[in-house]
Amino acid sequence: MNRMLNAEEAKLAELAAAEFEQPETFGSGVGRIDRQHLRIVEALLFAASEPVDESSLARVLPPNTDIAAVLAVLKDEYSARGVNLVQVAGKWQFRTAGDLAFLLRKESIQQHKLSRAAIETLAIIAYHQPTTRAEIEDIRGVMVSKGTLDALLETGWIRIRGRRRTPGRPVTYGTTDAFLAHFGLEQIGDLPGLEDLKAAGFLDSVAPSGFSIPQPSDTPAPDEDPYDDEDPGTDSTESGSE
Repeated sequence: MNRMLNAEEAKLAELAAAEFEQPETFGSGVGRIDRQHLRIVEALLFAASEPVDESSLARVLPPNTDIAAVLAVLKDEYSARGVNLVQVAGKWQFRTAGDLAFLLRKESIQQHKLSRAAIETLAIIAYHQPTTRAEIEDIRGVMVSKGTLDALLETGWIRIRGRRRTPGRPVTYGTTDAFLAHFGLEQIGDLPGLEDLKAAGFLDSVAPSGFSIPQPSDTPAPDEDPYDDEDPGTDSTESGSE
């Protein structure tokens, strides 16, 4: 997407500047929005195959354009349409309206068919990140195989993010922007909490005493160092069960 913007941004900026001479605007005061700016951002987002960040969009508009206001207006305009403008992983993308998703479903083999062990491991990583393999095994109560972690790494939904400052310096795992985009999350903190899971029927209405769900976060841990591939220590290539 960035390559397309670099190739076309001069032409789009020229177009935006020409329209800026006598813009078609609406709103008043500092809230006035140039209709041509909306059209340019709309076109870029429509053509993009992946979510686009605000800085990339702002580069093709005149300086000092309030890109946040432009996106807010576009989001509002598309809120009742068949496609909506949504923010995922801090970026923007057009997506089919949630209530119409059933129209586009196809009976086909999923590209990433995960085992139950992989799904459970992914959930633990998402909610407990940064987490090590030993910590995942402690929560699940069974060993985690190399194949399970490799399958999740292959999907692009998890990554090796660092090393724990403990003996053996085991690697830590966390989720990726691809994980957020796939599940329609703006940030990892948007994962459903205890009450959300109860309401969806995934948990009993009365949870066991002491049961809780951690508040997910992808901020660096105080006992975690950045990952260095050459740093000796435990890694994900170890073998194991399930």
